[in-house]
This record gives sequence, structure tokens and C-alpha cells, in this order.
Amino acid sequence: MPNLRALAHVWRSVRALPEFRRLLELRAVSQFGDGLFNAGLAGAILFNPEREAAPWAIAGAFAVLFLPYSLLGPFAGALLDRWDRRLVLIGANTGRLALILCVAALLSAGVGDLPILLGALIVNGFTRFVSSGISATLPHLVPREQVVAMNAVSVATGAAAAFFGAFFMLVPRYLFGADDTGGAAVIFLVSAPVAIALWLSVRFPAGMLGPDASARAVHGSVAYAVATGWVHGARTVVAVPTVAATLSGLAAHRMVFGLNTLLVLVLVRHVEAASVAGLGTTALFVAAAGTGSFLATAITPAAVQRWGRYTTPNAALAFAAVVQLCGVGLQLPVMVVCGFLLGAAGQVVKLCADTAMQVDVDDALRGHVFTVQDALFWIAFIAAIAAAAAVVPADGHAPAIALAGSGIYLAGLAAHATVGRRATPRG
Repeated sequence: MPNLRALAHVWRSVRALPEFRRLLELRAVSQFGDGLFNAGLAGAILFNPEREAAPWAIAGAFAVLFLPYSLLGPFAGALLDRWDRRLVLIGANTGRLALILCVAALLSAGVGDLPILLGALIVNGFTRFVSSGISATLPHLVPREQVVAMNAVSVATGAAAAFFGAFFMLVPRYLFGADDTGGAAVIFLVSAPVAIALWLSVRFPAGMLGPDASARAVHGSVAYAVATGWVHGARTVVAVPTVAATLSGLAAHRMVFGLNTLLVLVLVRHVEAASVAGLGTTALFVAAAGTGSFLATAITPAAVQRWGRYTTPNAALAFAAVVQLCGVGLQLPVMVVCGFLLGAAGQVVKLCADTAMQVDVDDALRGHVFTVQDALFWIAFIAAIAAAAAVVPADGHAPAIALAGSGIYLAGLAAHATVGRRATPRG
């Protein structure tokens, strides 16, 4: 009953914030499309009987998809703090819609992996611009005392939508096949939720989403703001201990998630020769991690209220280090369970990082910092996958890589505990 009362209270809070509810709808359809797109692309390239994917090919695919924007994103992130964020969301969703149709056309034509991945790179760049814009916007639509709870609701909604989008991909894949034509059909379907996200972006009144005028705003031309985006974003991260600490822990989690992802992909391709079986096992691992992340959003606000924003991530990282040790045997069922628990622990750290950026960073620099977080998020993931791909055997049996993940979590814990000690806000 207490849980039901808590859920009812959250629902009443969301209903009392109509503009936040509209932002929630935008996040849901946007991330449903993101989940459908990335799952469809993975099925079309990594689990396509017409294409092959060795460990280095898997690492290369992730690098092409996520690394370029991760390096350039903090420059572009300056635009979130310079222009009306409503217009940025409209422009990003428009570009995203056009590029999705291009990627689908490339797949249907049966072209090589590289042009498809380059097109998908730009799609993901627009998608992450939308995601950073939504996160930077949230404090404009929510009272300060409700930021932690409503951010948890927003993240949970987005995670659930991405999860359903990824699993919905299995329906058109079953109907249209696992070859290039089937992959193109899946990607064409992504245009529907993205078009809805564009329509929802247009519905916001001009100026409602920020940015606010502030003495800390970056002045000068747009070109100057973009050129110095990385500098202002990184400087702000270093200057705010709560942000620097949680991003250190988050980077550690993403590195371990990268290691585990490559291990699972190589293992299933070696053990389960049928591409459909391999895709199903991989989807189960991703679903377990996503479910853990979703459940973590329900417990994090209460944990933060009880133990504070310093102790809660410390406990999550210590717990993750122990859980990672349990997966050293590289048994797929055990790794799925570990994925669930690590997904929950990582999401606790992620929510604390989001809250630090939304509460402790001036609105004039919030877009900069969210894009730096996004860059760190993916650079850590790709670096770990590339390092693992260099040493993983063909059958994927590399317990030392899983053991290294536990050490990375401990390093992240040490960094968070040391940096975060400079500022230990509660609630």
C-alpha cells in the first residue's frame, strides 16, 4: 500500500505540471523511436545473415556511430544555451526525420556498412541533441524541490519507451525478414514516432524552455560560443564538485557496460550460430539492464532523500564492483542477472549526475554540461569496447576482462568519494 500511495502521489504531481507532462510525452516518443532505430540497425548489421561482424567490426560499428558526435557534441551543445531550446528541438527532430528516411533507403539498396553507419551517426547526433535539450529544459517546468523526483519520472519514462521500441523491432523483423529489406522496413517505421516528436516540439510556446538570461551566459558570436563549447562545459564540470564526482562514477559504469556488451555479443555469436537466437539473447541482456535501470528510478529519490547525493552513488558503485565479480565465469544466464543489477546501480549514479547538473549548474551553462556528460558517456563506452576487442578471443571467453570491470568500478568509487567529499549536499 505505501508503494501504491507513493505512485499515486507521483501521478498527481505529474498531472499538476501540464508543461512537464508534455515534455514527458516528447521524451517518450523520442526514445521509443531511438530504441527502435538502434535495435533495427543492430539487427540489420550485427545479426544479418548477409553481413559479418567480428569483434573489431563490432567495436568499429560502435565507434563510427557514437564517437564523432561525442567529440563534437559539446561544441554544438553551446547552441542549447544560446538559442531558444524549442527551436533547437524542432530543428533537431526535423533533421533526424530526414536522415532516418535516407538510412532506410541505403539499407533497402543493399549498400555497404560504412555509408549506413555514417548516416546513422548523424541520426544519433540529432537524437542526442534532443535528449540533452530535454534534460536541460526540465528545471524550467518543475519546481526546484521536485527536480529529483520528476527527473526520475522522466528518465524512467524514457528508459521504458526505449525498451519497448527496441523490442517492438522484433515484430517487423519477424514479418519482413532479417535481411537488408527487412532492416530497411524497420528503419522506415522509425519515422512515425520521430514525426510525433517533431509535432510535440512545435506545441511548446516560444521561450518557455529557456535558456534564461544570466550573467554567466557565454557572450560573443554564435561561432565563438560553439568554438569554446568544450572549454566552457569542461570548466563548469571541474568547478562543480557534485558534477565532477558523479560523472567520474558514471564514466566507470559506462566502461564496464562496454566491456560486458562486447563479451555478450562475441559469446552469443560463437555459441548460438543462428542469428535470430543470438539477437534474442543479446536483446535479453539489454532488456535486463534496461529493467534494472527502470526500477532504479523508483528507488533513487527515496535513497537520495535518506542518504544524500554523496553516499548514494558511493554505495551504488561499491555494490556494482561486487556484482561484476559474480560474472567472471561468463555464463550467459549469470551475465543477464548481473546486467540487471548493474543496470540498476548505474542508473542510480546517472540520476544523481543529472540532478547535480539540473540543480547545481547555472541554466546559462546547463546545455554545455549535459553535452559534456553525453560525450563522456559514449567515449568511455567506446574506449572500453575497443580495448576489449584488442584482446578478446574468438569464442569470447575472457574472464580477465570481466575481472577488470570490477577494478574499474572500484576506481570510479575512489574518484567519486574523493572529489565528491568537497561538496556533500543532501536531498
